[in-house]
Amino acid sequence: MSKIKIIFYLILGFVAYKGYEAFTNFEIGVSDRITEIEEKADFERQGEVIALMMYLGDPPKLNEHLLVKNKSKCLEMKQIAEETSFAYYECAIVDANLRGGKITSINEELEVLQ
Repeated sequence: MSKIKIIFYLILGFVAYKGYEAFTNFEIGVSDRITEIEEKADFERQGEVIALMMYLGDPPKLNEHLLVKNKSKCLEMKQIAEETSFAYYECAIVDANLRGGKITSINEELEVLQ
C-alpha cells in the first residue's frame, strides 16, 4: 500500500510541475507573439526606452542610436564602444518612435544614465 502512495505522490508532483511549466511558458509565449505580430504588421508606436546613442563631429551630432533592454547592458556596451572608437557615446532614457523592435526616430532625450 505504501508503494502505491509513493507512486501516486510522484505522479501528482509531476502533474503539478507540468502545469506550472505550461502556465509560465504561456505567459512568455504571449508577449513574444505580440512582439512578432507588431513586427509583421509594421506597426509604429511611441514610448520611453533606453538607447545607446553615438555622437560624431564638432559640435557633436547624433549619428546612430540603438535600442537596449536595460541600463546595465547599455552601460556595458557604452564602455566597450568607447574603448574601440573615438566617438562620444551616451546611454539615455529617450522618448522615441519604435517599429519592429528598432528605434526609427528620437523625439526627446529625457534622462542621461550614468
